[in-house]
Amino acid sequence: MSGPTGKYSITMPRDIAEAAKARSGPSGLSAYVAAAVARQIERDNLNELIAVAEAEHGPVTDGEIQALRDQLTQARREQTQHGADAA
Repeated sequence: MSGPTGKYSITMPRDIAEAAKARSGPSGLSAYVAAAVARQIERDNLNELIAVAEAEHGPVTDGEIQALRDQLTQARREQTQHGADAA
C-alpha cells in the first residue's frame, strides 16, 4: 500500500480486534486492517462490475461457470506438462 496515511478511529468487536492483532505480525494491526479493507474494496468493485455485466448480458449460468473452470483446469494441466517437458 502506498500513498499518504491518515489516523482514524474505528470501532469493532473486541474479539475481532484481538484476533486481528494476534495475526498482524510484525507489520502491525494498522497494516493488517488496511490490507483487509483494500481486499473488501476490490470485492465491492468486482461485485459492481458483475452487476453491470449481468444487467447488460443476463446472469452467468452454473454451466458457463463450470465450463470456464474446466478450461482453467485444462490450461493449468497443460502448463504443468509443458514445464515438465522443458525440464
